Amino acid sequence: MDVLEFELKPLSPEALPAALDKAVRYRLLNEPMQAESICLDILAIEPDNEKALITLLLALTDQFDRRMSSAVKEARDLLSRFDSDYHRAYYEGIIWERRANALHERGTPGAGHLAYDGLRQAMTCYEKAIELRSPGNDEAVLRWNTCTRILARHPDIKPVPADDFQPLLE
Repeated sequence: MDVLEFELKPLSPEALPAALDKAVRYRLLNEPMQAESICLDILAIEPDNEKALITLLLALTDQFDRRMSSAVKEARDLLSRFDSDYHRAYYEGIIWERRANALHERGTPGAGHLAYDGLRQAMTCYEKAIELRSPGNDEAVLRWNTCTRILARHPDIKPVPADDFQPLLE
């Protein structure tokens, strides 16, 4: 059986603002794959479109529950495309936080420990973003506080106890 190959059709530059609005709307409708596809079309025309990069990164994090490893890698790869150190730190924190939440939701053995590590990584990123923020921008503070509250409300999200460490035997 032959596999058909299709060529993607490019968007017209004047259609980009409406396409970006659609991508945001699809995220809000819990259709992250649609939002991802639209953002990829936008970025094919405007590779540095920051709003499309942000929306794409968020759409990828929305998919962590379905395809974690590939979506995490794709989201992390986007970080280098942000112009500011603040955005790189803030959105790296988002990736860590959403990965931790997705791992916790799975409930597999050790999920609480993995979620703890992820939330602490997110908090470290948010602390860096707080140092880099512009006056009046407290979004990293809000995210840091959310992580703190998650840790306080979920006693199963905790570090691996030091006495549980078991070295691998050769």
